[in-house]
Amino acid sequence: MTGGAPRAPLPGAEFIEWIRREGERRYHDHHRYHVLMHDGKLTKLQLQQWVLNRYYYQTRIPIKDAIIVSKSEDPAFRRMWIHRIQDHDAEDGGLELWLRLAEGVGLDRDEVRSCRSVLPGVRFACDGYVELVRERSLVEAVASSLTEFFAPDLMQKRVLAWERHYPWVSRDMLEYFRSRVPRARRDSEEAIDYVVRHALSHELQERCVAALIRKTEVLWHLLDCVYAAYIEPGWGPGGARA
Repeated sequence: MTGGAPRAPLPGAEFIEWIRREGERRYHDHHRYHVLMHDGKLTKLQLQQWVLNRYYYQTRIPIKDAIIVSKSEDPAFRRMWIHRIQDHDAEDGGLELWLRLAEGVGLDRDEVRSCRSVLPGVRFACDGYVELVRERSLVEAVASSLTEFFAPDLMQKRVLAWERHYPWVSRDMLEYFRSRVPRARRDSEEAIDYVVRHALSHELQERCVAALIRKTEVLWHLLDCVYAAYIEPGWGPGGARA
């Protein structure tokens, strides 16, 4: 025989701390695009392009959640998880609120909804998230959603930053960010409870953390693409080509 005995799974509290530690240090609130946004240093064009490209990610969320629902044989889990799809697809849900945000920053609603102007790299990254959820086990797919741990603080910070630095955007148009604060708290609590109860080996705990890390990379890559297209040298501090 080669190798030692398999490592014992971490106790729940230690596993949660591992998830929080990895997610927090990799979360996209540290990205330079978000730093510029929250410091009020984005031009109108740069803010618009973030809204436009991020909408494509928003459209992938109910799709990946439908895949997660389809993976489960447990009616109780399906009843618990399906509200996420409704949160986004309802007439006044997340997708509609994001389109209102797009209108609030001066974009054409139909153009944003068509997704035809989305950067190829953004599309690739977001589609990769759907594939991640499709290919991994149910518990890993659920773990990939745990970036929601960190969303409430980011959303609260974003509302304050936009109200302070971008007063030309109506406060009413920021409802998506406000609505995500309680929902992200609820969703992350449901998800971490499920992951802790079902990741019963150290190997599976490792795979859950890896799925979360992969999700943070998707969000980071989205911002990298928008940064490269609209803030890299050549645009200049005023947001226009030199």
